[in-house]
Amino acid sequence: MVTVNGQFPGPKIVVREGDRVVVKVVNHVQNNITIHWHGIRQFRNGWADGPAYITQCPIQTGHSYVYDFTIVGQRGTLWWHAHHSWLRATVYGPLVILPNRGIPYPFPKPYKEVPILFGEWFNEDPEAVIAQALQTGAGPNVSEAYTINGLPGPLYNCTAKDTFELKVKPGKTYLLRLINAALNDDLFFSIANHSMTVVETDASYVKPFETDTILIGPGETTNILLHTKPASPNATFFMLARPYNTGLGAIDNTTVAGLLDYASTSKKNPFPALLLKPTLPAINDTAAAANFSTKLRSLASTQFPANVPQSVDRRFYFTVGLGTSPCPKNQTCQGPNGTKFAASINNVSFAFPSMALLQAHYTEQSKEVYTSDFPSNPPFQFNYTGTPPNNTFVTNATKVVVLPFNTSVELVMQDTNIQGTESHPLHLHGNNFYVVGQGFGNYDPTKDPAKFDLVHPVERNTVGVPSGGWAAIRFRADNPGVWLMHCHFDVHLSWGLRMAWVVNDGPLPSQKLLPPPSDLPKC
Repeated sequence: MVTVNGQFPGPKIVVREGDRVVVKVVNHVQNNITIHWHGIRQFRNGWADGPAYITQCPIQTGHSYVYDFTIVGQRGTLWWHAHHSWLRATVYGPLVILPNRGIPYPFPKPYKEVPILFGEWFNEDPEAVIAQALQTGAGPNVSEAYTINGLPGPLYNCTAKDTFELKVKPGKTYLLRLINAALNDDLFFSIANHSMTVVETDASYVKPFETDTILIGPGETTNILLHTKPASPNATFFMLARPYNTGLGAIDNTTVAGLLDYASTSKKNPFPALLLKPTLPAINDTAAAANFSTKLRSLASTQFPANVPQSVDRRFYFTVGLGTSPCPKNQTCQGPNGTKFAASINNVSFAFPSMALLQAHYTEQSKEVYTSDFPSNPPFQFNYTGTPPNNTFVTNATKVVVLPFNTSVELVMQDTNIQGTESHPLHLHGNNFYVVGQGFGNYDPTKDPAKFDLVHPVERNTVGVPSGGWAAIRFRADNPGVWLMHCHFDVHLSWGLRMAWVVNDGPLPSQKLLPPPSDLPKC
């Protein structure tokens, strides 16, 4: 398998707010590769962002590239991963940003901090899995297991020795940095007989709340405080994660388990009397998913304000979901009714360009590479969460939205019922955004905005568009460059569920895109 420095998951990077980070990536494998620093704003420095054919061409076999960036105004749990094809199945790791020295967390200082990375394990090469799916037009084969810090745990065959164990002391507070690095699945997570306090999502502090169950989508991070019991119980506690899914396609409906062990029990009694399991919501429990995500609120304190744009310059309404492409001549396809599966935003399925979009933008060669007529609204209207239209074919094109510097944007993302409703984790590169509203059914532009939260909406870089519903976000386009927005289910990404925002330079030198580094990979 493809790994970084022979490690799976990859190495943990720990930095402080304000640090400059320089990472040299040398490609020793046969695959082209890039690395994305998920959630890092990359001010004026899209060259370090990493998505293939958007901000750079991939690093080819035998070549290298130096990612050089500074962390400005961010602290918390983020992560890094490959951003080309399905290589992130094994190429990922935590990116922990500590606050500036002397600045405390806005919650009690934990006794210990532990990264918990959820992954997805394939017995075959994930590159072969997606290549086969794209060839046949069918849905891809599903994974064999989920993992916690690379280990599947005892609920699968022959894997008991490959179990993540979190050894804790009684009466302490632990900060667990949860990262969902699974390829294609939202996950529910719970720890038997312990409640958790959520304090941060996507490296932004939230108003703390207690919960028994976490919902975490691919690409998302969540920091929780775990308060251990005052005295060592004679028990071991399962930590379990399993998928949340409402789609029609095949799914890896298995459960990964880790163990929460109190240190004193393991010495006296290696086999405690009790092994307790938590109860997780049903796989399609959309109410449980919504119950969790609607509790998230920005801290919105003097020190950590919620700078939500109060007025809007540009409004967009994007449908996000599946569709189909016609089967090529002289080929049999295994998608719906003999077609190929596809995915799109406003019915545009992203076509890969011949050169990186950021390079085309910077060198003013965009005319040959992309067009700036990405639709602001769905090109044809239908009952998005009702009966799908007869024609579900998508358009393949490389289209972008161009925004003047500092534009305030409101974007409503609407799930559709084409090939079934499902939650879509939408990730925006280069920017954080505020989730000002969400709901079920079709978005109503006359009634729904009255319910928007413009005081303390949660700040994120990835949001789950609810299954059969919509999510509304606001952000300020104050970061010049080309920024990808895509579904973080890699199968939907491969099918074309992505688009790009081009943010033009501002008038001041400090508002202009920096020139590219000399070692930028060539296509």
